[in-house]
Amino acid sequence: MTTPADSDPTAAPGRRPRTVDVLVVGAGPAGLAVAARLAAAGAGVEVLDRERHAGGVPRHCHHTGFGLRDLRRLMSGPDYARHHIATALRAGVALRTGVTATGWAGPRTLDTTGPGGLERITARAVVLATGARERPRAARLVPGDRPAGVLTTGQLQRAVHGHRRPVGRRAVVIGAEHISYSAVLTLRHAGAEVAAMVTDLPRHQTFRAFDLGARLRHPFPLLTDATVTGLTGRGRLEEVRVRHRDGRTAVIPCDTVVFTGDWIPDHELARSAGIALDHGTRGPAVDTGFRTAEPGVFAVGNLLHPVETADVAALDGRFAAGPVLRHLAGAPWPADPLPVRVAAPLRWIAPNRIDPDGPRPPLERFTLRTAAFLTRPVLTVRQDGRTLYRRRALRTVAPARPLHLGTDWIVTADPYGGPVLITAD
Repeated sequence: MTTPADSDPTAAPGRRPRTVDVLVVGAGPAGLAVAARLAAAGAGVEVLDRERHAGGVPRHCHHTGFGLRDLRRLMSGPDYARHHIATALRAGVALRTGVTATGWAGPRTLDTTGPGGLERITARAVVLATGARERPRAARLVPGDRPAGVLTTGQLQRAVHGHRRPVGRRAVVIGAEHISYSAVLTLRHAGAEVAAMVTDLPRHQTFRAFDLGARLRHPFPLLTDATVTGLTGRGRLEEVRVRHRDGRTAVIPCDTVVFTGDWIPDHELARSAGIALDHGTRGPAVDTGFRTAEPGVFAVGNLLHPVETADVAALDGRFAAGPVLRHLAGAPWPADPLPVRVAAPLRWIAPNRIDPDGPRPPLERFTLRTAAFLTRPVLTVRQDGRTLYRRRALRTVAPARPLHLGTDWIVTADPYGGPVLITAD
C-alpha cells in the first residue's frame, strides 16, 4: 500500500478522522461473525457496509438451508441474517450501513462516505469481508439482443423478495449448481414457470437429493453439455438459443433468463491497496491465519473462495478472530510465506500461502475447487520436484463443490524452497 511519504493520513480537508481497534468492511455472515467474536473478546469493532441493510446475500434468500454448519440448525436466509446481526450487536459491535469505503489513505486507513458525511478511519487491524458476486451476462460474452428480462440470481432475489416486483412468466436458468436451484425456488415463488436449466457440464453440480427434490416439486428439463449461444428479443426477452455439445441446436421460448454461479470476488478494495491477489481464486492471497501481504489487513469469507455457503463463510469469520486478536496483542506479521498453487483441472486452493512453522488452516484442511468432474482423483503435493503428500480422494469430485486436502504435509515443506504445487490425477 503506498501513500506520499510526507503526508499525514489523518489529515484530509472535509474528512473527519477517527480511530478504531478493528474495522470490518462488509456486513455479510463472515464480517458479522468475525466482528462478534472480536467484540466479545473486548476489541472495539466497527463494521461498514455499503448496502442499506446488513446481513449480506442470505437476507434475499427466503428458502431454508442456512446455518447447519455454524449454528447446528436450519434457518431461512432472512432469519439467518437476523441472527448474525443480533449476535454482533449484542457483543457491542458498531454496525454502520449505507457507508462505502472509497479508498485507502495509508496503512490501515480508509476513506469512507455515508449518511454522516466523509470520514477517514484508521484501525489497528482491517478485515476485508466484501464477498463475491455472480458475473453478469456481459462478462460471460453471451451474444444477441439486449432485452429486458436478463438477470443474475442476486438481481432476481432482490426483485422478488426485496422489491416485490414481477420477473416474468417463463424462465431459463443458466447453470446447475446450488445457487441455480435457489434461483428455481425464487422463480417458482414469483409464479414463473422454469422452461429449462442449462449447463455446459455433463451433469448438475448440486447434491443429488437437492436436484431430485427440486425437480419433483417443480418439474423442469435439465439440459447438460449445452451452451447458450444467444438471446433474442425486442424490448423483452423472447427466446434463448442453445447449442449441444454434439452440434444440435435448440430455441427455448421464454421472457426471463437467470445467469447463476460463475462467481468473482468483490476484490476492488483489496486491489486498490496493492494487496496481492491469488491467480486461482482472484481474491486476496492469504496464509492460514487469513493474513494478506499487507501488515494488519486480513481477508475472510467468499472474498477468498468464491463461493462457499453462507455458514462456511461465517465459520471463516469465527476462525479469523484468533489471528486478529493475536495481531492486536503484537504478534509478528509473516514476512515471506510460501505460495501454494494448483494445476488444471484444479481451479484454486484456499488458503494459498503457508508458513511451515505457522498455524494450521481452520479445521486442519485446505479447500480446493475443480473445473471438471473427477472420479476419486489422486491428490499430490510437490515442492521443487519432491513429493510431500499423495492420497486418493474417497469420492467423485464435482465443480462448484468443495474438495478438502489435509495438512500433514505442511511440516515437510521447505520454508526456503519454491512454491508448493497441488495436482489431481
